[in-house]
Amino acid sequence: MTMTEILDPRRKRLHYRSWHRGCRETDLILGAFCDEYLADMDDAQLDTFEDFLEEDDKLIWYWIIEQEAPERADFTPIVERLRHFRDYSPA
Repeated sequence: MTMTEILDPRRKRLHYRSWHRGCRETDLILGAFCDEYLADMDDAQLDTFEDFLEEDDKLIWYWIIEQEAPERADFTPIVERLRHFRDYSPA
C-alpha cells in the first residue's frame, strides 16, 4: 500500500496540493514534507496546514529562505519545521 492509499480524503487532498503547487521548488519541499509529516498531523495542525497551502508559492518560498516572516503566528511552526526539514533531509 502506498501512503496516499492509507490517507483519509482530507489528507489525500492536502497531499496532492502539496505536490502540485505550480512552482517546482515549493512542490519538492512541501511535497516531501507532507510525505513525512502529514499522516501524524492532528486536526488543528491540518487546519493550519490547509490555510498555509492557500498562500502564494512565492511568499511561502520567502518564508522558507527567511527573506520574510509569516504574518500569521500559527504559520511559524510550519515554516520552522520546513526549514529544518529542508536543511537536514537527504536530497
